[in-house]
Amino acid sequence: MARTELTPQDKEYKKIISSRLNDLLSRSGRKQIDITRSVGIPASTLTGYFKGTRLPSPKNVEKLAEYFNVEKSDIDPRFGRDTKEDALKTADLADDDTIFTFEGKPIPEQDLEYMKRLLRGGRK
Repeated sequence: MARTELTPQDKEYKKIISSRLNDLLSRSGRKQIDITRSVGIPASTLTGYFKGTRLPSPKNVEKLAEYFNVEKSDIDPRFGRDTKEDALKTADLADDDTIFTFEGKPIPEQDLEYMKRLLRGGRK
């Protein structure tokens, strides 16, 4: 059975994950074999993650995140960071930006301010 072709996005993920894992490993002062012994990911599989030739499964990303004591999204961008800070960045608009409703009508400024307060967790 032939393998499916990776999307350009998946190819980029492999590079990002490889870079992040190598950085974490370097900062930890450990070796790949230490990870293999600790979390049980086969050495050949782990090498593929570090070289950027394989994408880790969600389960293995979780194991690696626990090993390095980081968030899964710190290793794999596919997990994303769904934080209030990210929502606030999305809510920050330039003065000349206009947001429209589904019907194409501009959203009143009062409603936009209310939405921003909601995204900030109710803070004024």
